[in-house]
Amino acid sequence: MYKLIAWGTFVMALLAALAYILMGMGVIHPGNLDDGSRPSFFYLIPAGYILMGVLVFFKWRWIRFASAALVALTIIVFYTKYAGQPDVMWSAPGLITKISQVLMLAGLIYLIVKSRPVKNPDVK
Repeated sequence: MYKLIAWGTFVMALLAALAYILMGMGVIHPGNLDDGSRPSFFYLIPAGYILMGVLVFFKWRWIRFASAALVALTIIVFYTKYAGQPDVMWSAPGLITKISQVLMLAGLIYLIVKSRPVKNPDVK
């Protein structure tokens, strides 16, 4: 089950990255943004999600904690920034990214809870 969740988390990270790449290219549109421009994070976030997806397979708990914190922060910022714009929140890109991020966060939390801390052989 552990490997299945790790692969699922990886796939969710790639799905979120793909959605941001498609938004950055203008293929899919996240509703009517107030300022009318595409934010610069459409180009930076995909790289972060791809990196987080790859790092899921490393057994370092601190990386998983950091990844979970970043994903949670992304979700919180989205819902606070676009709370008054339902066309952005309920757009296809908004739903794709948030559903994949919530599932990724759930996978990261599972992996954090189920992973065993590495024992230091010098400490008794």
